[in-house]
Amino acid sequence: MRQTILLTGATGYVGGELLTALLAGGHDVRCLARHPEALLERKLHGVEVVAGDVLDAGSLAGAMAGVDVAYYLVHSMGSSKSFEEQDRTAAGNFAEAARVAGVKRIVYLGGLGGGAGELSAHLRSRQEVGEVLRLSGVPVLEFRASVVIGSGSLSFEMIRALVERLPVMIAPRWVSVASQPIAIADLLAYLLAALDLPLDESKTFEIGGSDRVSYGGMMREYAKQRGLRRFVISVPFLTPRLSSLWLGLVTPLYVRVGRKLIDSIRNPTVVEDSAALSAFSIRPCGYREAIAVAIQASGKHLMTDSRTIRVTASPEAAFVPIQRIGGARGWYYANWLWRLRGWLDVLVGGVGMRRGRRDPETLSAGDALDFWRVVAIEPGHLLRLSAEMKLPGHAWLEFEVTRDGTGSLIRQTATFDAKGLLGRAYWYAVYPLHEFVFSGMLAGIASSGAVRS
Repeated sequence: MRQTILLTGATGYVGGELLTALLAGGHDVRCLARHPEALLERKLHGVEVVAGDVLDAGSLAGAMAGVDVAYYLVHSMGSSKSFEEQDRTAAGNFAEAARVAGVKRIVYLGGLGGGAGELSAHLRSRQEVGEVLRLSGVPVLEFRASVVIGSGSLSFEMIRALVERLPVMIAPRWVSVASQPIAIADLLAYLLAALDLPLDESKTFEIGGSDRVSYGGMMREYAKQRGLRRFVISVPFLTPRLSSLWLGLVTPLYVRVGRKLIDSIRNPTVVEDSAALSAFSIRPCGYREAIAVAIQASGKHLMTDSRTIRVTASPEAAFVPIQRIGGARGWYYANWLWRLRGWLDVLVGGVGMRRGRRDPETLSAGDALDFWRVVAIEPGHLLRLSAEMKLPGHAWLEFEVTRDGTGSLIRQTATFDAKGLLGRAYWYAVYPLHEFVFSGMLAGIASSGAVRS
């Protein structure tokens, strides 16, 4: 039976991912948002966006009308005020509006943690929200989760920033506390399955991945998968306040969010009740697989430099000088700089420019091309090269030719996957040369057999 679904938190990470998953499943979704323009500008098909605020009880009645299932995915962790009081008020407003509207169930995502006396203020508040929702009498399906691993997750982005930017990490005690992280795909699977689980009364499920690991363990695994050498020095004196200030300097986290996050990290967040494995057919993956998927899904560590030029020639003619690049013919501009870069590469044990090319006129995938390797070629359209010189990261150079009216557009894109702080420093150091060398190269290609417009 088709259900009317109300989703809160759609502009956040988990809510945004859940919205995409619900739409992919063919569901009609109504989103409650304080700033509806953020969702309206996405022009999502099958989504009704209504303005409302869970802190404003009067704004909820219209949003709840006709709703079967309501997802509650909001919190006040970023608030500068008392987030516990705000969360309590918001949950009460939402639950009462759901009761009056006859909503059949509320699905709530809370946080894992032990007994109430041991919890941080943030985790205690997350669990209190679940209790406030249940007091309404509307059946509540509450999931309690630990760290969510996914590109865009607050916790994962903190790990990414620390490992990518710091060759040596000062590690407070909280990095050794046990957690049971869950991949975003597995979390979404649980949230979607909540639509169909028989539910006559409120239930709470603890969910997590198949492994237990500390934040430090996740950092080491991330570094391993990225090919980074990182050293961790454990110190006892970094308080949550000092840690949050430190995180504010080296990660995207706001200081107040960082402090609340660290307060939560100090508590072990592991699954003690395995009821979810019996109630659902979902078998979550481990943290290593989750990290690998998150790294693959994100291009945030990739740095790019792209430029275009228009020529009057056809794509086939415009591509001819591109497929002749390198070797004895050179790189169409500042060849002395390319040779210098080759000599420097040889000095550090690299291949340099001495390999040249197999054939002066044609290229095939797998060909060596000076200190590059051809990884893809589509005659008349695309040439993608992978760098084989010594670098603190990995580089690609791509040329794409597309038809543009009576002529063609040539796009040249340099991409760099920086490894750590040294990789980023290298990119920014050579970036000023790109405008000189790559712009000149593109102009040379345009004037060599393809008439520039």
